Amino acid sequence: MNRDKQQLRRQIAQEKRKHSPEQLSEWSSSLLLKLEDHPLFRKAHTVLLYHSLPDEVQTHGFIEKWGTVKSFVLPVVKGDELELRHYEKGKDMRKGSFGIDEPADGLLANENEIELAIIPGVAFDRKGNRLGRGKGYYDRTLDRLPGAYRIGICFGFQLVENVPTEQNDRPMDEIWTEEGCVSEKQYPR
Repeated sequence: MNRDKQQLRRQIAQEKRKHSPEQLSEWSSSLLLKLEDHPLFRKAHTVLLYHSLPDEVQTHGFIEKWGTVKSFVLPVVKGDELELRHYEKGKDMRKGSFGIDEPADGLLANENEIELAIIPGVAFDRKGNRLGRGKGYYDRTLDRLPGAYRIGICFGFQLVENVPTEQNDRPMDEIWTEEGCVSEKQYPR
């Protein structure tokens, strides 16, 4: 199983290198513009998001745009876990693990406040299965957020026929690309 996951990670990494940063940025903008109209995003007050790496759906501008309207919570790597911290526009961000900008403080006191979790991944399938980078950070975090609706976001080329899964892998409720919602399950509109 692990070999299948590693092979898929390599395959997606090769595919990512075929696309310019400008193209990834354009697709990111298209995806997030569509996601803004999702009923749960519109309704949610507290949203778990992530501060993107260069090869992920670019969230920096989205965070800035909505950061005074929504209460965004961003993950911070602490050992083998993700610590969840409030993002506050204008507050200090610092370079953390893997070179990711993260809030310097603002620990989330009550994780049950999170209504919507927008999660990155290396690959997804239409059934909602997600392949991460292999450390299990998000799977363990999602175990702590049973009430949060989970939306996985990726570029269209990261959508595959079948993501190999194991017992610890946590599925998404929906999958979104620059084309909009592409998963079998979709939230009623």
